[in-house]
Amino acid sequence: MDDIYIAHYLDPDRKPQSVQKHLQDVSEAAGVFSGKIGVPSMGKLAGFLHDFGKYSKKFQAYIRSAQSKLAPEAEPVVKANELKGKIDHSTAGAQMIWGALKDRDPISNLAAQIIALCVSSHHSGLIDCLSPDGEDKFSIRMAKKNEKTHLDEVRDIADKEILDEVTKIFLSSQCREELKGQLERLLGSEQSLEVREFYVGFLVRFLFSALIDADRLSAAGRSSNTGVDAVKGSRWDPLIERLERHIAEIKRENLVDDIRSEISLACQKFASREKGLYLLTVPTGGAKTLSSLRFGIHHAALHQMDRLIYVIPYTSIIDQNAAVARSALEEASGQSEPIVLEHHSNLTAEKETRQNKLLAENWDATVIFTTNVQLLETLFAGGTRGVRRLHNLANAVIVFDEIQTLPLKTVHLFNNAINFLVKQCGSTVVFCTATQPLLHAVDSRKGAARLASEPEMAPRRDRLFKDLHRVEVLDERKNGGWTDIEIAQRICNQARDAGSALAIVNTKAAARTLYDLCRQEVDTVFHLSTNMCPVHRLKIIDDIKKKLNPENLEPKEPMVCVSTQLIEAGVDIDFGSVVRYLAGLDSIAQAAGRCNRNGRRLSGKVIVVNPSHESLDKLREIEIGKRICARMLDEYHENPGAFDNELLSPKAMEMYYKYYFFDRSHEMGYQVSSKDIGHDDELLSLLSTNVFSVEAYKRATRTVPILHLRQSFKSAGSAFTVIDAPTEGIVVPYGEKGCGIITELCAASALGQIKRLLKEAQRYSVSLYSYDMKKLVSKGAIHETQKGSGIFYLEERYYSTDMGIVFDPKEPMDFLSG
Repeated sequence: MDDIYIAHYLDPDRKPQSVQKHLQDVSEAAGVFSGKIGVPSMGKLAGFLHDFGKYSKKFQAYIRSAQSKLAPEAEPVVKANELKGKIDHSTAGAQMIWGALKDRDPISNLAAQIIALCVSSHHSGLIDCLSPDGEDKFSIRMAKKNEKTHLDEVRDIADKEILDEVTKIFLSSQCREELKGQLERLLGSEQSLEVREFYVGFLVRFLFSALIDADRLSAAGRSSNTGVDAVKGSRWDPLIERLERHIAEIKRENLVDDIRSEISLACQKFASREKGLYLLTVPTGGAKTLSSLRFGIHHAALHQMDRLIYVIPYTSIIDQNAAVARSALEEASGQSEPIVLEHHSNLTAEKETRQNKLLAENWDATVIFTTNVQLLETLFAGGTRGVRRLHNLANAVIVFDEIQTLPLKTVHLFNNAINFLVKQCGSTVVFCTATQPLLHAVDSRKGAARLASEPEMAPRRDRLFKDLHRVEVLDERKNGGWTDIEIAQRICNQARDAGSALAIVNTKAAARTLYDLCRQEVDTVFHLSTNMCPVHRLKIIDDIKKKLNPENLEPKEPMVCVSTQLIEAGVDIDFGSVVRYLAGLDSIAQAAGRCNRNGRRLSGKVIVVNPSHESLDKLREIEIGKRICARMLDEYHENPGAFDNELLSPKAMEMYYKYYFFDRSHEMGYQVSSKDIGHDDELLSLLSTNVFSVEAYKRATRTVPILHLRQSFKSAGSAFTVIDAPTEGIVVPYGEKGCGIITELCAASALGQIKRLLKEAQRYSVSLYSYDMKKLVSKGAIHETQKGSGIFYLEERYYSTDMGIVFDPKEPMDFLSG
């Protein structure tokens, strides 16, 4: 061991991994990952040099002392705890690349800056090139003194095999030619300067992803072959066979079933199209999940693509949609290897400890179900945890279910990233919904979705909506609004008339209030909210379905369910009537999809009410949608013909989104304020032309920045959040299984065991806003599984089988049912 330079001590036996072995492994895998977009040599070079500084005597003394690997009689030469994270081992490789390539020509200069940026950032997340106040952070990093970076020292003592490989790439023009080819594809004349610069910045992020994942795989003791195998594509033929067998066994009993079959068959035929960006606009209840799955599997097989990724708006429906895919694709015997990965939430701490980095998912499964939050963080968040997955979005089919839930502030960032994935990465993307937003019709100078020609997958779209007309929308708003008691009585009366009624409200507080009031009127009342873990919600939905009993249209006794809007997206459930608090027209349409869903009644009623008191201060999007929908309802009463005489028609939805987008176009570049970055700006600008930072640089230096990359990557990543109030996941003690997972997490020590438990724990976790977390912490209701783990769990008496998480438990409850 004394004869080698050590990069890591590998779990579980703490066996040393040499710097040479680590650099070779990372280079090989990063070359394959970055080869997905045609820049394998850039990835290989980044891999060879990312930990080049670990050859230094200072780092070697540190890592041996940290692991107590010195001889028993030897005195520690450094205080490892004091030096943790303080020995610079990433700048040396970045300086070596920059010094070798920067002066050749403009494209080589840009290639050098891209690679050096990734190498120097691989522990912190991408650094700013120019900071928001105009400081040239990149040049400062490249000018860091030799006594800090140890470049001269490590260049003299590095393994000859590594130096020979690096020199070979330096002497060739591979990096230059690769980058030149990508720039020619990226920078079309039809795009604005802002969009073109965003694309260049996103190319940096993709290469960074390749390096991070390769580094993490090697550090976890997985050989480079593991990483390479992950991109060879999957064997789709057995999955097609299972899926088609599953579809053939579905019974067709009425017109709705026939229409669903027609949509499914159209999606199968559409799979023969070239890769691109497509739309699947299908009314609620049109079986979008299975139809898009059919498209995705066949399309991936035809084009030899690597994986199929489903992006879902809410954790609440991942289980159901994943169950649909699992029942169709995995062997019923359970003998086959798992095909479907559910990635619900991050339970590990935001702080990037070595253990947390290794626990992060990198999305190397065949079929993946994840959330909007996870996907958007992969595309734009700072740090290294989320970005690791980005390269696995290449050569993939990506289906965005309920695309209308995309946060408006991210529209231009999202559109540009999707265009990059389609154009540059060979991916196919599907925007799937009953209420299609106009992402292709926003300002193209900032980034509009670039749809393929004839992009609509659904057959005869407008006719579909007429054929699947199953409900009557009743506008029962009144001056002054409805009281809680009046709404509860209306719901219960509907349950008595139709056998079952679903009430959908805008807040968890409203759901709790109506739940208590309805229980005073009828015996069977259910409650659903995001304060319940996914397994808990699924059990309640299963219980509701049993009560609804599709064989006999109505339950034996009136049944009510009170839910937040989580039930609107993709939950396959069929009520006799729905009462919906006023919200956006897209929400009204989604609510209608839970009423007479299977067409077994002549018609169902969707009743829109306006509560007299409702606090939406922290729910701005709902408040805005509610205001625009009220305008739409008024206009519909004045002129139904303008809506094709149907409030939920595609024409009405287009009108709604025009209103929704028109007044808010200035928000779509993701606004940030001076408290975030020092001046008011947009993340779109920070990640592209970065005009304000460039001007600040000019004022300070009276010169123009000479570097091509000027983005404030770190500042933008730090300011980016998917939701305005970020959430944190905690494990809850639901049922024996949930309690058991908590017990095991508190005792587990092996990394593999913790990783397995965290995968299971995702289905027993709840995401809470910070103010709710603080409330529970102040009550002593939340505990850490192990000190420093960053994994938290809830005390038993704060979890109810009726309500999920409760903040003021008043009496003993049954915690182990389910």
